[in-house]
Amino acid sequence: MMARAQSGSFSRPDEVRSFDHGRIELVNLGEESIGRQILEPGWRWSEHVKPMAGTPWCDFHHLGLVVTGRLHVEMADGTTMEVGPDSVYEIPPGHDAWVVGNEPWVSVTWSGIRTFGAPLLASGVRLLTTVLFTDIVGSTDVAGRLGDARWQALLATHNDGVRRAIERFQGHEVKTTGDGFLARFDAPARALACARAIRAVAESLDLQIRAAVHTGEVELVGDDIHGLAVHLASRLLALATPGEILASATTRDLVDGSGFTFEDRGRHELKGIVGSREVFALAPD
Repeated sequence: MMARAQSGSFSRPDEVRSFDHGRIELVNLGEESIGRQILEPGWRWSEHVKPMAGTPWCDFHHLGLVVTGRLHVEMADGTTMEVGPDSVYEIPPGHDAWVVGNEPWVSVTWSGIRTFGAPLLASGVRLLTTVLFTDIVGSTDVAGRLGDARWQALLATHNDGVRRAIERFQGHEVKTTGDGFLARFDAPARALACARAIRAVAESLDLQIRAAVHTGEVELVGDDIHGLAVHLASRLLALATPGEILASATTRDLVDGSGFTFEDRGRHELKGIVGSREVFALAPD
């Protein structure tokens, strides 16, 4: 579908999400969201957001521009940075942050904002979710051909595109897996659409990915997810050929009527999974 020209305004945001000592104003442009964060003096993630996030660190990936104020960032590994007016910043998952001084911190951000500040389930609970695994096909060979510096630059571009796709389809990045990602979604249709978008990102970089999607119950453990659903999705990924997006029968059944079509890949015995499972490939767009 061809993109269309569109605009919005923070003077009339589509959503305002308030929390202790701060708020987020969202402007939605189709499947993209741009946010303005206003964090008051005294705000600290571990004090004002952590209780509803239920994770030890903020596990969102943030990319944005500071308008006013200063923010101190502390990563889980102990590294720190401080960003002020006119700073363009990237903050990976696994951090705490707090406002410095007596001026509100205002920023415009286009990554890690669509679900930030929304109530999340606490760690240790179980939930029904759709799991998405991706990885880059032949990454070792590509890295060897390009050399370390060019490969790292290409991987960074790929990862940025993947994170934008996860954000666009309202997913939650769980972790990276070296040359791939594990993410979860509250709707299987969004996970499948995200997998297609990630494949398009890879193809634009002359890369190939494979992906797997399964819907089932998982357990939240800190920033990670555990459970049979995760293992099953991982086993599906191992079956996928270059460029292929595989789905379980559960996921296929849940999106019946949503416009997705699938090709039957037969029944397979999956390592560590009791009984054979039906496997389906998402048909081309």
